Amino acid sequence: MAHSTSAVPTLLVTGCTGQVGFELQAKLATVGRVVALDHTACDLARPDQVRAVVRALRPQVIVNAAGYTDVDRAETEARLAFAVNGVAVGVLAEECLALGSLLVHYSTDYVFDGRKPQPYLETDPTTPLSVYGKSKLAGESAITEIGARALVLRTGWVAGAHGTNFAKTILALGRTRDGLAVIADRFGTPTTAELVATVTAELVQQYWQLGDRHAFPYGLYHLAAAGEASWHTYALEVLTYAQTHGVVLRTLPEQVRAISAAEYPQAASRPTNARLDTGKLQRVFGVALPAWRWGIHSLLDRIL
Repeated sequence: MAHSTSAVPTLLVTGCTGQVGFELQAKLATVGRVVALDHTACDLARPDQVRAVVRALRPQVIVNAAGYTDVDRAETEARLAFAVNGVAVGVLAEECLALGSLLVHYSTDYVFDGRKPQPYLETDPTTPLSVYGKSKLAGESAITEIGARALVLRTGWVAGAHGTNFAKTILALGRTRDGLAVIADRFGTPTTAELVATVTAELVQQYWQLGDRHAFPYGLYHLAAAGEASWHTYALEVLTYAQTHGVVLRTLPEQVRAISAAEYPQAASRPTNARLDTGKLQRVFGVALPAWRWGIHSLLDRIL
């Protein structure tokens, strides 16, 4: 069914106080009328509330930026993690299917075990190591089984100006601590919440302007900045940039010690390689994905 490209769509954003949700509000405002709801107004742990919200709003697009994201705590809160990241996503998919609406949902690099030496493709087998990864995979599976029109965007190592993340943590520790030790044998791509939101808005814009919903390339895509880093490389970049922009540091970049993941035990297992191949997203939608350092510098400019 074709739809009018002149009408303004209603876009429901869940998790509006999170890193990506916060950025989405401004980016999606160019596409349509944004209704941004936080945890209290749309709690993904309460499926009945989620259904009621969607049925009252009848949005043309739902962008689900809410999620249970505490990777380590999920190991002891598996039921809640699966409720939010799995069951609730199925509810959103069911409601989108009934409305004929688009669901945009974010998943994670943690659906992989990290043993592949190259960046991961969308077609690679998923073998999550953690409860968090398993719960996010459950959400992906629910969307597929229900058959909703959806874009599932896997991303990782996300950092935003709003919320807590690795870049902010390193900056704070660099200012206050004498010496830091950071994992050097886990690899991924630092990706800003702003980039995730910008690309999301571009995809939603393409969907809305296409007119023919059947022709739109729904499916699973990997979304991350270009390049790769270890957590150690990432930390050095944050501190070096801060230092050159006048931030007084107690731990200088050259004083950050590289350690192995084995030296920093965590409750949840994490993939050694969390790099995502973004070729499919770039080919299908023609989006540009800048180098990760550019994004992190831009983020630090906002934070500083």
